[in-house]
Amino acid sequence: MTSRNPRDSRLRLVGPRPLAAAPRAVTQRRSRRPAPRPPEGTPPPAELAGMARTRLADAARVAHWADAALRPGREGATSDGKGTLSDTTAERAAADLGLTVAQVRADWDTARLAGLVEVHGDSARPGWRLRAWNRDDSAVLRGWVAFFDAWSLAYPEPEDHQHAAVAEVVSAMPQVLSFLQLSAGPVPVEQLLDLLAQRVTELRTERCEIPYVPPVAHHPPYEEALRAAPSDSHPVEAPDQNSVEDTPLAPLLDWALDALAYVGALTCADGQATLTPLGSWAVWVKLEQICVAAQSPAGNIEQNAEDMLRGCAQLRPNAARAEYRAWLAARTVGSAVTELLDAARGEDALLRGLAFEALRVVGAPAEPDVRAAADETPLRPYALLWLAEHDGTDPEDAHEVLTRQEATWLWVDTAAAVADHGEAPLLVRHLESAVQPTVPALLDEVRAVGHPRTVQVLVALAAAHPDPALARAVRRAAFQVHTGGS
Repeated sequence: MTSRNPRDSRLRLVGPRPLAAAPRAVTQRRSRRPAPRPPEGTPPPAELAGMARTRLADAARVAHWADAALRPGREGATSDGKGTLSDTTAERAAADLGLTVAQVRADWDTARLAGLVEVHGDSARPGWRLRAWNRDDSAVLRGWVAFFDAWSLAYPEPEDHQHAAVAEVVSAMPQVLSFLQLSAGPVPVEQLLDLLAQRVTELRTERCEIPYVPPVAHHPPYEEALRAAPSDSHPVEAPDQNSVEDTPLAPLLDWALDALAYVGALTCADGQATLTPLGSWAVWVKLEQICVAAQSPAGNIEQNAEDMLRGCAQLRPNAARAEYRAWLAARTVGSAVTELLDAARGEDALLRGLAFEALRVVGAPAEPDVRAAADETPLRPYALLWLAEHDGTDPEDAHEVLTRQEATWLWVDTAAAVADHGEAPLLVRHLESAVQPTVPALLDEVRAVGHPRTVQVLVALAAAHPDPALARAVRRAAFQVHTGGS
């Protein structure tokens, strides 16, 4: 095995309840605490969203063009399963938008990484972030953060370098970024190179399982979170350690800085690197392990199903169920069930789980429509669980009605909801609810299931997981899905 391949780490097996209850777990929160304030000088969210819209404007333009011109889901991509634009489609887009074919393909790739478009087999369709692009600053910021997390996929890897060395640099960059954020100003690239070399050396020490106790006071929280590897982890063998260790880091740092500049996280000039306001804010968010939560709209009962569910997303389960009952009481059963299922068919995985929670409140009158929804791939796991519970199966055992593939699809869908709306630790804990006993088995089946959010989920999990070796394995899997490699 190479250092970029998954360890054969055993996942801690848990009871079936987490899988059956996973969609509702997204809405559960710890006790409330005052929201941390961003560093002084951080622009307000509306201004940050404006910067993100500017950086992703070209990607959004191509995504909107595809939405209007191609009727997404029919002719937008080739049959390679990666959502690559066909030559004919790329040429048509270039002619309509006044761009080159290369620009169209680059913007399309950015749109996929930012979740503006989602690939479904040999077709693509607009993501929920694109639908909310002009009205929801939170959706825009989340799209940019997804692009930021995928910086190593968004920019071509340097040629003639060991993949293991590239992976080490990617794993070490969070410390570099946290140092830039805490510095709050330009930092010489030479200083960053020294820091990178120190972190890479530590990664190699950890990989060799030689005990190493870092001086805690010298390491920021973001880097400390990445250090917290499980004590029962197994060493990963590198294919040619001498050649990896001999790889010069300066060209790889230049590549990483160029890639981060490409996504809009930093700027480089006169031998110095500086985080942009967006980049500084994003790193601060990760340092504080918080997320930009969607605001709950006022007057949930009067809203349509989608807005009502968004409003209930921040409520505890009992309060949400009371809100569902009030919303249902103001509507006929038939129209309410139709609205909820339409919301479940949308691009936001969190709303999909919440919609079926609301349908549990409806009960028996929803059964015919839910049974019909079981024929639709995105809704099938949720519908089967609903039907099993409706038929009297204990919720603890309802998961047994799902096939392995359906359970894996639900795991990825729930992970997408957590990545979009939950905190990083919750995403890491979600790993424990997988039915696969090992990380390699999970990654293999996640790749095979073909969920449209697979790349974004794996990138988010790699960014959040504290075990550097496991994070590398997950990031490698994301790269393979993104490029269609094996």
